[in-house]
Amino acid sequence: MSPSPARVGLFVTCLVDLMRPAVGFAAVKLLEDAGCAVSVPLAQTCCGQPAFNSGDNADAAALARQVIDAFVDYDYVVAPSGSCCGTIKVHYPELFADDPEMLERARDMAARTYELTTFLNDIIKAAPVEGRFERVATYHDSCSGLRELGIKTQPRALLAGIAGLEIREMHTAETCCGFGGLFCVKYPGISEKMVDVKADDIIATGAEVLLGGDMGCLMNMAGRLQRRGVAIEVRHVAEVLAGTTDTAASIGEAQK
Repeated sequence: MSPSPARVGLFVTCLVDLMRPAVGFAAVKLLEDAGCAVSVPLAQTCCGQPAFNSGDNADAAALARQVIDAFVDYDYVVAPSGSCCGTIKVHYPELFADDPEMLERARDMAARTYELTTFLNDIIKAAPVEGRFERVATYHDSCSGLRELGIKTQPRALLAGIAGLEIREMHTAETCCGFGGLFCVKYPGISEKMVDVKADDIIATGAEVLLGGDMGCLMNMAGRLQRRGVAIEVRHVAEVLAGTTDTAASIGEAQK
């Protein structure tokens, strides 16, 4: 008898749900192609990251309770976002440090939660993704994914299986793009300077496509590139890996 497929609950994330559903569909395709049984719990909500980053721990904890309840029955929780995963894996246990019962549940969920490329490459060790994307691309490492979760080699290892794709690294791949959630709202002048430095480096690579794993960063950089009149395509890594780039326009462009 073959083993039962891993039961994966997809944590869609707010930005994917509201701004870029194509990334969610691409994530489902990748997980199902890897042999997982994927569900998208309807009861899921925001992970609570904006509230937590604002110091509103009461509202963050209320949202965290809903998320923990929604995903209690899954072997794994997977999200196409390093920042939301970082909130669940790193900050949920902090939120419930004084509540032993919820702390245990938060730790349990944190242990089952993974960012998409980490889950595919490191956890279930999915077969190499086969596809074709004949473009030159550069990759942005988001702060939460890189610094909280150690996501660096995983997306690049998966992209190595895509025929025709050349990754041309920028000097500031690990440097913040200036988004930072509420940072860009509180400090727009500093944020704009930071994303301009990033845009300069992206342009200097000669890449046709900018890739990354967090929608907030990608929307921030796409917006700045557009305001500067630079025609560089911006996409979430899941879209290229799933071979679904023909289903949605570049991030920030009018959808097809």
